[in-house]
Amino acid sequence: MKRTYDVAAYVWPSYTGDEPRTRMFWPEGNGEWETVRKAGPKFPGHTWPRRPLWGYCNEADPRVMEMQIDAAADHGVNVFIYDWYWYDRRPFLEQCLNNGYLKARNNERVKFYLMWANHDVLSLWDIRLAHVRDGNVIWQAAVDRPEFERLTDRLIGSYFRQPNYYTIDGRPVFMIYDQQNLLKGLGGVAATREVLDGFRQRAVEAGLPGLHLQMCTYRKTFDFSGVDGGRQVTSKELVDLLGFDSLSHYQYVHFTNIDRDYGDILPDVVAEWERIDREYAVPYFPHVSMGWDNNPRFQTFRPGVVKNATPEAIEKAFRAARAYVDAHPQQPPLITVNSWNEWTETSYLEPDDLYGYGYLEAARKVFLEEPARSGQ
Repeated sequence: MKRTYDVAAYVWPSYTGDEPRTRMFWPEGNGEWETVRKAGPKFPGHTWPRRPLWGYCNEADPRVMEMQIDAAADHGVNVFIYDWYWYDRRPFLEQCLNNGYLKARNNERVKFYLMWANHDVLSLWDIRLAHVRDGNVIWQAAVDRPEFERLTDRLIGSYFRQPNYYTIDGRPVFMIYDQQNLLKGLGGVAATREVLDGFRQRAVEAGLPGLHLQMCTYRKTFDFSGVDGGRQVTSKELVDLLGFDSLSHYQYVHFTNIDRDYGDILPDVVAEWERIDREYAVPYFPHVSMGWDNNPRFQTFRPGVVKNATPEAIEKAFRAARAYVDAHPQQPPLITVNSWNEWTETSYLEPDDLYGYGYLEAARKVFLEEPARSGQ
């Protein structure tokens, strides 16, 4: 029997104007498409502008999402990981998920789960102010215990019981992006563990079999207290101390030098997967990034650009991730991908005017068409 894979692409839910608060960053009212539409080359040979073959469509429209879901599923992408935000005591950018995906008539073809993107908001999303960094916090993401319980009650009530929510061993998967902000808001490691245990218990009380908490790994050390800059703990220690069930990455840029050819990056990526597999007690799910170039978000050139992230190079990365999964039959066949639509970071699967459907065709070839090789 041919093995199946859970290929999970992150979704950046900003390509809609349905959230009124987005106008502070993108005043024209169509979300970050405004930035993509205005982007241009920053140096000779720069492969911008890139334009979406599907147009600047509203991804909070269920008809649009029905088309995207079919395209994803037909090419082997069968899970979306929605970036999920909570700022100023309320959710932010939920419309793509709530109004688009969840109202799509075919959403059973692609499951979903959530990553709480609990990072502070500076002015990065506003190209007029993206260069301003220090002391320019618009929203802080750290929350205290009452606010954490309030937001997680929303998760349990609105999402975790959806019939197409992605689970491992029947338990809804929930990823947390920024562990330092988590510790900062909840008051350190011991308090955070107590709150996470309470989160699991409230899920059980709501009729779920529990939770599968997934750590997004990119920092090497964390402030143990979460508050006062005291003793440091490693990422490995934090997984054990907080009781995470698994981990994956969000982007290559978080752990390796990306200012080089994709083919030169990939061996370091595979080495990082192998290191984590050796050193951590919980499962690691391999991660593939489509590339990196966030120059569309800035008026002047920003160094750090992945070179030659061609469909052929991405196909090799997909094949390496599949080989890792095949070598770990005891864990779910999950692979995370950055991303479905991170256009302003130049890391997307959606078809463009440079490679067409090349990235999606690479996914289909590796995950739907190629037979598994012996020894994988």
